[in-house]
Amino acid sequence: MKPAVLLTHRLYQSTVVAIEARFDAIRLYEGPDPDAVLVRVGERVRAIAGGHVSADLMAKLPNLEIIANFGVGYDSVDTTAAKARGIVVTNTPDVLNDAVAELAIGMMLALGRKIPQADRFVREGQWAHDAYPLTGELNGKTVGILGLGRIGKEIAQRAQAMKMRVVYHGRQKQDDQPYIYYNNLSDMARDADWLMVIVPGGAATQGIVTRDVLDALGPEGAIVNLGRGSLVDEPAMLDLLETGKLGGAALDVFLDEPRVDPRFFALDNVVLSPHQGSATHQTRHKMGQTLVRNLEAYFAGHPPPNRVI
Repeated sequence: MKPAVLLTHRLYQSTVVAIEARFDAIRLYEGPDPDAVLVRVGERVRAIAGGHVSADLMAKLPNLEIIANFGVGYDSVDTTAAKARGIVVTNTPDVLNDAVAELAIGMMLALGRKIPQADRFVREGQWAHDAYPLTGELNGKTVGILGLGRIGKEIAQRAQAMKMRVVYHGRQKQDDQPYIYYNNLSDMARDADWLMVIVPGGAATQGIVTRDVLDALGPEGAIVNLGRGSLVDEPAMLDLLETGKLGGAALDVFLDEPRVDPRFFALDNVVLSPHQGSATHQTRHKMGQTLVRNLEAYFAGHPPPNRVI
């Protein structure tokens, strides 16, 4: 019999097709009563494909062996519960680096050059009556990257192509990197024009961008967050944006997404995106391929190539 794989949420179509061809796929999200589905099939499930896996869900799957997370970040998986049960957890790194880095630069351009406002200016017919105000540019500015991992390095390369100066902060200095390292995040924010937040979420990084860090960034600085909403003190960020003590914010993630604090909607110094870092057809297809390879390797008795737990 094919191993039963539980799909916790709707995945990219080519991923679903690949899972159905190789495994006994169970779509938890399609029925009106997910709990009834779990009661009926819970004992058969040996794998989960997707994310948002709580300890409670694991408890309803007594024979669960592996969680193949659809994404590089796996903070939506209760890893403590997984470790306690000896459940393997995998992710999908690398294949989404380019897509996220592209959006990072795009959001910087959108905020710095006020592209959404310029679009609205033209659509509303204002250009016929007045010239659009001058904006800033990225050339010559300093971007401080919080998290010089795989994606952070891709962002750094693209920022350099925009003729920006790159500095970074992380848990430790990376001696093989050419960028200036700061061991204090507030010091880096003080010296940077842009703060790029791209570290993983989770308890270790929750609230790492504090009010003090945002104060150091200042009224001429801007923050870009493509990591997790939990990384930033969101109420403090809103206070500073509203009072002009923080120059701007380009945000792809939020503290309680998809519920976004409506205070953001009244601000003209923000660019908002609905967590679209990896949301391209080619990247989601590659993520699905990686997820399936992890499942195939595990059930063939081999170490999954992207095991994180």
